[in-house]
Amino acid sequence: MLEYKGYIGQAEYDAEAHVFHGEVLNTRDVITFQGDSVRNFERAFRESIDDYLEFSRVSPKNEVETPQVIDSRGV
Repeated sequence: MLEYKGYIGQAEYDAEAHVFHGEVLNTRDVITFQGDSVRNFERAFRESIDDYLEFSRVSPKNEVETPQVIDSRGV
């Protein structure tokens, strides 16, 4: 799992496509990311969160959803 600015991302690896892909778990909004290496995957995760926060800031119709707390079991 990844954590950035309170948001938690879950990672999966697609062996056929040779890419990591993931999704933020602790928000109802859909935030996804992918990368072809661990470094690119982690960068994509952070950039996706930053883009989400920026989009929500500049668009009055889109409010940022505060990340929900998830315990160690992912609940």
